[in-house]
Amino acid sequence: MYKELLRPLLFKLDPEKVHHLTTAALKSAYHLPLAKSISKSLFQVTDPRLERKVFGLTFPNPVGLAAGFDKDARMIDEFAELGFGFIEIGTLTPKAQEGNPKPRLFRLPQDGAIINRMGFNNEGVDKAVERLRSRKSNVIVGGNIGKNKVTPNEQALQDYLYCFDALYDVVDYFVVNVSSPNTPDLRALQEKEPLLDLLSNLQNRNQGKAKPLLLKIAPDLNQAQLDDIVEIAVQTQLSGVIATNTTISRAGLTTSPERIAQIGAGGLSGKPLTHASTEVVRYLRQQLPEEVRIIGVGGIMNPQDALDKLSAGADLVQLYTGFIYEGPGLIKQINQRLLK
Repeated sequence: MYKELLRPLLFKLDPEKVHHLTTAALKSAYHLPLAKSISKSLFQVTDPRLERKVFGLTFPNPVGLAAGFDKDARMIDEFAELGFGFIEIGTLTPKAQEGNPKPRLFRLPQDGAIINRMGFNNEGVDKAVERLRSRKSNVIVGGNIGKNKVTPNEQALQDYLYCFDALYDVVDYFVVNVSSPNTPDLRALQEKEPLLDLLSNLQNRNQGKAKPLLLKIAPDLNQAQLDDIVEIAVQTQLSGVIATNTTISRAGLTTSPERIAQIGAGGLSGKPLTHASTEVVRYLRQQLPEEVRIIGVGGIMNPQDALDKLSAGADLVQLYTGFIYEGPGLIKQINQRLLK
């Protein structure tokens, strides 16, 4: 029903407006009588065979919602009802920020893709903490953290530490985002020395009852850079790596070059990223020690794409663009395929 009826209507509207409309509608529907029972029958698959024990946490199923969709932790309870095994909020920054000028979100229907240059738009980490303290669902939540646009890279550590401290008691794991292409110079923090310094300092803060700390990386890294990531992950005792964020590549698109030029800069997600992100997962799994786990994300548009990432070595997977193009039924389809 989603692809045949709802999506054609939604795709006629501005993508960012649609995001706000659909999340508001979902929030309203959540409070209707019988909403939870209907949602359970339509979207949820509950089976102990789907459980995954990763990072010392028990995930009811391996299909999560990627960061960027519920930046401010407004929809935890509602998305949990759609059958996600875990939800990643953010990217959050210490101070609220508007993000980049609009328009900043674009669909490429011919390619099953999205280009975004949102720029870490969020209300600030403290607002998210308030919402997380009042949530009703016990779904696993990850906190994806970044730096404010106005913070120079030399002071980025303080932003990450602020977010880490604020979220520590209300999330189950952390993700360090240094791979978004939409904050100026952020990806420079993926270079070996600054990244080693950032992660080492975060792990020093992560003492006692330590929370799993993961790193989210770009799909555009070369082999030498990926080898550096492996070395850093081992040296800083990371719990895992999320592969991958969006790409700055525009290779192989069927959308006209004129339209791509008109859209301009931003990170590309969706179907064009499927193979590249899976190959990054495969390479990392071959190089990383077994205890460093992998979340595969990027271009999961159908159940086979999810299985391919799991077969390549991912322990869990996340949806974003596939969720927009295929609707919430994709979560159930993946979990049913896994059971088969």
